[in-house]
Amino acid sequence: MAAVILDGKKLSIKIRESVKTKAALLKEKGVTPCLAVVLVGDDPASLSYVKSKEKALADAGMESLDIKLPQETSEEALLAVIEDLNKNDKVHGILVQSPVPKHINEETVNSAVAPEKDVDCFHPVSVGNMVLERPGFLPCTPHGILMLLNEYNVKTSGAHAVIIGRSNIVGKPLANLLIRRNYNATVTICHTGTENLAKHTLQADILMAAAGKPCFIKPEMVKEGAAVIDVGINRVPDISAQKGYRVCGDVDPSVEQKAGYFTPVPGGVGPMTIAMLLSNVIEAAAAFAAKSACTAAYT
Repeated sequence: MAAVILDGKKLSIKIRESVKTKAALLKEKGVTPCLAVVLVGDDPASLSYVKSKEKALADAGMESLDIKLPQETSEEALLAVIEDLNKNDKVHGILVQSPVPKHINEETVNSAVAPEKDVDCFHPVSVGNMVLERPGFLPCTPHGILMLLNEYNVKTSGAHAVIIGRSNIVGKPLANLLIRRNYNATVTICHTGTENLAKHTLQADILMAAAGKPCFIKPEMVKEGAAVIDVGINRVPDISAQKGYRVCGDVDPSVEQKAGYFTPVPGGVGPMTIAMLLSNVIEAAAAFAAKSACTAAYT
């Protein structure tokens, strides 16, 4: 029996419609939600991702401020751009597209973004708020995954969730969110140092693959009926494809026949990431509007 497909595209449309409604309400109060996207260099994948964000913002009735800087831009110059954006009241969210050139320290850049505009949740303050369960933004991809699990009533309480990958973008924050009491999962994180990976994956009620390896997870590594979340987006050379490559996940498509729930690639986690980014921008703009109203009331 084939798995239930966790349709991220369908759910993301619902979320984006809600965001659009909230954006219209904020505009009535004189606040137009705006995300500044800073891109250093001309990495093709980054350019494509930035364009998709621009379109999503426009469709939701929000503005984007696109800042494209040359590859040779110095770290000092980039930090100056971020500082200007931090001070700009018309900008509510700031996103520095990753990866940045090797001569720029990405941690320094992430720490330069004002926490109240850190819609990617990379600033140490944002990460600390998440871990301590304090108010603040949640990282887009992990939050989107949890929204998918909620939408399709995938049981997390008491479930054993196995995450493959320990990145700061997906693996670590996803584990932190899953152990919250409202999700109540038992979490195992596997990585390049894990021995006998299949021993762990076969125990997973929820298996989340974020390893960055095309079709890495095979059916023999998955427990019958498990929920399989494929976070991977890999470009694999394919001369028969129009663009010369095809997109695939970290999970072999044949796993769908063994899983209870399954996210397709594309159309699963990917659309949710952008939807949650838009949601964070709206949250940032709403916080700014509320602060401005309070300030106006006492001046």
